Amino acid sequence: MPDVSLAVFSVKPYMYAQVEVWKKAFPEIKLIDATLSPMTAELAKGCSAICAFVNDDLSAEVIDALASHGVKFIAMRCAGFDRVDLPTAAKHGIPVCRVPAYSPYAVAEHALTLMMSLNRQINKASIRVSQGNYDLSGLVGFDMHGKT
Repeated sequence: MPDVSLAVFSVKPYMYAQVEVWKKAFPEIKLIDATLSPMTAELAKGCSAICAFVNDDLSAEVIDALASHGVKFIAMRCAGFDRVDLPTAAKHGIPVCRVPAYSPYAVAEHALTLMMSLNRQINKASIRVSQGNYDLSGLVGFDMHGKT
């Protein structure tokens, strides 16, 4: 496999645990906390691939800039690619890959967790407890049985 130098855009603190795995696979890795845009595309200069996230801009202007800086591959770490100008990527011969799907169980479990949290006012209760307020007023939810 040829050497790949990778620029990862929109790096957030919760991703740092994954960085060690990336470094093993890609010794030449640039971690960039900035969102990919026309103004930040030059940060990928010298990299053969970039890894972008859902809010990164992969318009024609950005892909043209990435191609001029030597980028040969775009990896999206999200399922959507509506922000990627695929015809421009194809024009430059730049393949684009993405996450094909997320676990349907994880999505459903997260939705259920949010629903229960909203119903039982978990966030509001947590804030009150951190302030030493243990009053239950306004925190009582309702039975969800038969409502789903």
